Amino acid sequence: MAAAAAADIVSGSRYLKRFPGDSRPPVARRRINMEITAEINARLGLAITDAFCGFKAYSRRALAALHVTETGYAMPLEVWVQAAAAGLKIVELPVPLLYLDLARSFGGALDDATTRLAYYRGVLDRAEAAVAAGAAVLAS
Repeated sequence: MAAAAAADIVSGSRYLKRFPGDSRPPVARRRINMEITAEINARLGLAITDAFCGFKAYSRRALAALHVTETGYAMPLEVWVQAAAAGLKIVELPVPLLYLDLARSFGGALDDATTRLAYYRGVLDRAEAAVAAGAAVLAS
């Protein structure tokens, strides 16, 4: 926990440690999480293990640096892009893997795993473009 004290973002990870009573994630959700997490790490030079875990704590510095506009399920992806660009220190801590409603719907087209994956990649692309555009404005 001492490492978390100096972090800008503390993020839970359901995949760092197994806990008694952990759930099995729905196959498509786990696959998409693995793919998007690997893509984030490759694109941004991060080393996170769970791109979508909802357990988060942010420092004041992080909150001042983040300007999130994404209101949907892909909001964390915009956070990762902005955090990497701002050089924020990210620490992951293990949390239990709990899925209380395995049949939970994302709603509409996002219930289709292929559509959801494309949506997530589109958010990543837009977030990276926004960061690049902001950097270009600051450089001029």
